Amino acid sequence: MTLTKNNYSRAARLDSLRFNKLHGRLLWGSGLGWAMDAMDVGLISFVLVALPQSWGITDGSKSAIAAAGFAGMAIGASVGGLIADRLGRRQVFAFTLLIYGVATGASALAWSVGALIALRFVVGLGLGAELPVASTLVSEFSPPRIRGRMIVWLEAFWAVGWTAAALIGFYVGDPHGAFGAAGWRWALVVGAVPALWAVFVRRSLPESVRFLESKGRFDEAEQVVEAFEAAGHTSRRGAAHTDPVPDAAPAADVANAGEEFTPVRARVSALFTGGMARRTVAIWAAWFCVNFAYYGAFTWLPSLLVKDGIGVTKSLGYTLIITLAQLPGYACAAWLIEKWGRRMTLTVFLIGSAAAAGLFSQAHTPGPIIAAGMLLSFFNLGAWGALYAVTPEIYPTSLRGTGAGWAAGFGRVASIITVLAVLPLHKAVGTPWVFAMFSAFFVLGAVAAWALPEMRGKALKES
Repeated sequence: MTLTKNNYSRAARLDSLRFNKLHGRLLWGSGLGWAMDAMDVGLISFVLVALPQSWGITDGSKSAIAAAGFAGMAIGASVGGLIADRLGRRQVFAFTLLIYGVATGASALAWSVGALIALRFVVGLGLGAELPVASTLVSEFSPPRIRGRMIVWLEAFWAVGWTAAALIGFYVGDPHGAFGAAGWRWALVVGAVPALWAVFVRRSLPESVRFLESKGRFDEAEQVVEAFEAAGHTSRRGAAHTDPVPDAAPAADVANAGEEFTPVRARVSALFTGGMARRTVAIWAAWFCVNFAYYGAFTWLPSLLVKDGIGVTKSLGYTLIITLAQLPGYACAAWLIEKWGRRMTLTVFLIGSAAAAGLFSQAHTPGPIIAAGMLLSFFNLGAWGALYAVTPEIYPTSLRGTGAGWAAGFGRVASIITVLAVLPLHKAVGTPWVFAMFSAFFVLGAVAAWALPEMRGKALKES
């Protein structure tokens, strides 16, 4: 790492700052992109309720449409993380918003199940790459004492987007509503908004200082740090509590090293070497279990309620109410993650999710269904916040995008499996056993979470 003229590294100077308006702009700019991602993922669960009314499709076709999106997300997350470590976090973030925004708008014009499946796959490519890249970008700018909280608040925008999806689904996507059987098309038109937001991201958000330094772009990195320092009115004396870094190699040598190309296989293999292996296995297991239970439950929740005898309009309304509990879950996790730490917060919220899924499995009337569903939203989305907070923290800068992306990509494999399995399983054994299975996966996720290292208050590792 190179030295600044006052013998403090740029990373240390960033870590010493208080939260300021540029942190806020980064959080809001990334968060609104995150909300649009959630809106797109959420919309498909409501579209799948409406499509049988419009096209008369089978459960198998519905599962294939959902699975195509998650297949794209699995590939997008893995490739996006690799590219982000090569080309930059901001560049990839903006490009992924553009991809899935345009593809979602095009999905509104789908003329057949096959066309919708193909377009949802493209949408998934953008969605999958965006989330781990955005969390990595925000994590690399966040001071250690509030880094977990900032990532949870970033993840809290998911609740905003999913609530927007529930509102759109209820008022626009309902085949019995004002827009009729074509309402799902208008719902997807709204999902094209991220394509416009990509312009803001590309022009207004900073590139990661740690990434710029890793590529030898020191002048750009210095400009970004100075802008953040000026925004916080922080003098160099404000960084005096950090430890000076040792003398670094000459800038030219670092720059040349930064431009070396690391093959994909070597980069992924590095996730399983030395001290990385245990944390990689644990984080992948946690991502797999959380994805399986969350997407299995919430992708199919409106459809399962309909299959259990609740009308389409009521099922959309119940889902909207259940969704509202997501934001308090994030708020609670954001407070606890700097009090209890990442590992404890994630574990407790996953155990709470398991208990809520168990209660839902025994709920048969509207009151208990809504109450158990709200508890599931509260705990599950709080767990998501903690999971996104800890994932980029456990890897060094050179592997951070790759590590976060491949963890998310492995988790998306579980999403594909669960959206294909839930409807056949529900037909065979019913709602109680489906949610009992989700409860078991949450428990397994909690076990994996407990094996992760605790990163509360620690500086990000550079190499």
